Amino acid sequence: MADVDDYFESLDAPARAAFERIRALAEEWAPDAEQGTSYGMAALRLKGKPLLGFKAAKDHLAVFPFSPAAVDVVRDRLAGFSLSKGTIRFTPDRPLPDDVVRDLVRQRMGEIG
Repeated sequence: MADVDDYFESLDAPARAAFERIRALAEEWAPDAEQGTSYGMAALRLKGKPLLGFKAAKDHLAVFPFSPAAVDVVRDRLAGFSLSKGTIRFTPDRPLPDDVVRDLVRQRMGEIG
C-alpha cells in the first residue's frame, strides 16, 4: 500500500519535495485517499478510482488528474506550464500553485462522487 511513498523515495530531493507538497495539499481535501497505482504510475486513489497520479521525467514532473475536465478547470491559471488533455507538467523550480492543486482535487472528487 506504499506505492506513492516508494515512488517518491526513488526520486531526487527536489522532485520528492515538489510531489510531497502536492500530495499534502491533495490529502487536505481528500483525507480518505489511499496510495496505489493507476495506469502504471504512483497515484492517490479515492473510492477505488484514481484521484491524482505522479510521474517524474528527465526534464519535468507531471501530475495526472485522470480527467480532461479537471485540467480545463485550472487551465486559465497555468499560463507557461505545459498541458495536455490529462497532464500538467512543471518543475521543482516552478511548482504548481496551491490553489490549482486544490481545485484539481476538488474537481476529481466531484467526478468520483
